[in-house]
Amino acid sequence: MATMVEVAKAAKVSVTTVSHVLNNTRTVKAETRERVLRAIDMTGYRRNALATALVTSRTQAVGVSISAAVNPYFSGLMYAINRRLTELGYSLMMGDAHEDSLMEKTLFDRFLDWQVDGIICAPTTEALEVSLPYLKRSGKPLVLVDRFVDFDCDQLAPDNFDAVKELTTHMIGLGHTKIAVVQGKPGLHSTIERLAGFDAALEDAGLKVPKQYYLEGNSQSEPTRKQVTQLFSRKNRPTALVSLNNAMTIGSLQGLRDLKLQVPDQVALCCFDDFEWSELFHPSLTAVEQDVTTMGNRAIEMLIERMEGYDGPPRRERIPVKIHYRESSGTKL
Repeated sequence: MATMVEVAKAAKVSVTTVSHVLNNTRTVKAETRERVLRAIDMTGYRRNALATALVTSRTQAVGVSISAAVNPYFSGLMYAINRRLTELGYSLMMGDAHEDSLMEKTLFDRFLDWQVDGIICAPTTEALEVSLPYLKRSGKPLVLVDRFVDFDCDQLAPDNFDAVKELTTHMIGLGHTKIAVVQGKPGLHSTIERLAGFDAALEDAGLKVPKQYYLEGNSQSEPTRKQVTQLFSRKNRPTALVSLNNAMTIGSLQGLRDLKLQVPDQVALCCFDDFEWSELFHPSLTAVEQDVTTMGNRAIEMLIERMEGYDGPPRRERIPVKIHYRESSGTKL
């Protein structure tokens, strides 16, 4: 394996200059940097990341904890984060907390053991009581994504309230007055905000719906399927359904299919979270698209600012969403 001395000899620079190029510890002229990089490529030199970490106190690694990797939304967010980190020369340590705060704490332990430079996390419902106070004691830079928590750190979340209010208002505008909603996992900030948007749209329209129209989907498909089947098998069933995440949309479609109810002719449907294949469904789905690329890139930007010494007050930012109006919400009654 080539050594730093061999790289320096090939580039006709000092070993110190090679070190500065590799570790970004001092500004090096662009022409010299390019010569060093060509020498690295020519010699096949591999940097010793562990040795570099000892010198710089930086591992160039970021830990990312998400809550449900099987969810297409979170897998899309992870893809965006991984792609941007790679472009910036960082390694990624990723873990799935499975909506379990103790699992989340275990992931944080592993990240800290490996001395990651910072952490991005989509927090679990009990993170505030279990894992986040534990992590705060480490002083490690942290950015929360997808869900706001009453915690002092930088946070990003989609515009949940306005998006669901607009979806529900769209249904009301089509003539629906009997509208059911499938709500997500209790306690999540996203669940609370989205449900508030649904309620606000009903209130603005002067509508009320029965308590049984509020289904507990728990952010999962199978519980949603059962509850949708039960509610929509009734004679006086709702004419429209708002699903507040993609897993519950799948369960909703399965439940309506089990009852042989046609969307949108017999039940209009709209949902939060757009699928990559939403336009390919029959009918195509009216859905809220979250901008995972913007969220992932902004989370990394905020994290790197903290890692480089920014000590301003905690920031809370909303990532805009986009609503795609398609066939599943139907036309005016």
